Amino acid sequence: MAKILFIIASKEFRDPEYFLPKEILEKAGVETQTASSIGKDEGPAVGAEGGEVTPDLKIDEIQAEAFDGIVFVGGTGSQEYFDNLLAHQLAQDFAGQGKIVAAICVAPVILANAGVLKGKGATVFSSQSQALQDKGANFIDEAVVCDGNIITANGPAAAQEFGEKIVESLK
Repeated sequence: MAKILFIIASKEFRDPEYFLPKEILEKAGVETQTASSIGKDEGPAVGAEGGEVTPDLKIDEIQAEAFDGIVFVGGTGSQEYFDNLLAHQLAQDFAGQGKIVAAICVAPVILANAGVLKGKGATVFSSQSQALQDKGANFIDEAVVCDGNIITANGPAAAQEFGEKIVESLK
């Protein structure tokens, strides 16, 4: 069974960008786990719309070998990972191992800052398109963009298609 790791912010992650793709993956038989900058004993991570999630792991406990892919969830809270070297290392490790590396909304900026979008086609929430281009990504103004093992989406309206593309990429 495939196993995907979601990375959410400790607060202000976009609820539909987490809950909908997670549900799609689980209905397809994919095992999911969730990590954040806070651990399970440090209280729930809280979404912008009030959704609460108790993380399975803290971001510094993640071992890339245990998963088939990683998904960075957007929302304003995800900016906590824009310059987070651990998040960058995770993106690089998963990409380097040919595993799925996915991000939605503003979270593709994490991938761009990690260097994994250089020369790749990618999308992002419109306010961050320049940030991707500045790091060498080929910005494509579409809801969901797949380039090899990299999957990016531009916001909550793309969450359904984003989840479906991740499932498709696991096959």
